Amino acid sequence: MNLKGKHFLTTDDWTREELDVVFQRAAELKEQFYKEEPHLHLPWKTLFMIFFEQSTRTRNSMEAGMTQLGGHAHDLTADKMQLSHGESAKDTAIILSRMGHGIASRNCFYGIGKDYLAEMAKHSTKPVMSLQDDIYHPFQGLADLMTIFEKFGTNTKGLKVTVWAYADTHSKPLSVPQTQALLFPRYGIDLTIANPKEFPLSQDIIERAEKNAEVGGGSLNFTNDMDEAFEGAHIVIPKNWGGFGHYSVQDYLDNEDQCKVEMKENLEKYHDWICDRRRINLADKDVKLMHALPADRGHEVTDEVIDDENISVVFDEAENRLHTAKAIMSLTM
Repeated sequence: MNLKGKHFLTTDDWTREELDVVFQRAAELKEQFYKEEPHLHLPWKTLFMIFFEQSTRTRNSMEAGMTQLGGHAHDLTADKMQLSHGESAKDTAIILSRMGHGIASRNCFYGIGKDYLAEMAKHSTKPVMSLQDDIYHPFQGLADLMTIFEKFGTNTKGLKVTVWAYADTHSKPLSVPQTQALLFPRYGIDLTIANPKEFPLSQDIIERAEKNAEVGGGSLNFTNDMDEAFEGAHIVIPKNWGGFGHYSVQDYLDNEDQCKVEMKENLEKYHDWICDRRRINLADKDVKLMHALPADRGHEVTDEVIDDENISVVFDEAENRLHTAKAIMSLTM
């Protein structure tokens, strides 16, 4: 299957067969990584990475991945580029795609990020990859599903829970749970999304995820009760996200300050939405805890749970960011 030049903005743009090729390549690359066997799929090639926000796992998985594939990644930030002076996504994409072999960007500003990446992809002659935007986080979705395959096998029929949890750090994007909602049911997973009513996912994403579930044989369920979501769960993901889905994009952009105040006020109602030992005991006896990291310890999840090596697989999940990133880059660049 020839995937060279294909953009990676959301897993929804990739067929199940194409994604299967990615997971197969990721497994091969992981084995070669552990054996310290060279796997120079991209010798002398260049990836431009543009970060509008901070990053640990994403930046390092991409940069280390390019080095291990034989190429080089430029770590760029908007303040060091003419983007800070208003250069358009179109012009940036045209120029960088003439100078290298791939462009990757993280832009999570609500109502802006996805459209910015789509504009770059429209004008780039080389593959454009989303390192996370306001709607999608496709690389995280791949790492999550690869981890599930490793822990539960490729027959993934069963209960998977994406759970909202309290956090006091910042209003986190909707992109991680929305990516999981779109991707997991395509592989037969029964996905339960638990969240307070003030913190929904975007309605159009839910509708598309329900269609994906019909085709993939999985299911999509919703509850506003955290305990109910944990009961019998095989996997739990206690992850905070902001209340952006409560507003239309235009309403949010027109009234951003007011929306932020409302989201903060709503957030303070739900300090008790935490993954602790009591809730873990409601789940399946072999339950695994996943999280995209960084986890807001003591708010999203207790130290006792996330540090329990019999339950937590968050570091395996984080490592798989490297192998899945290398798979996408090696196949598209």
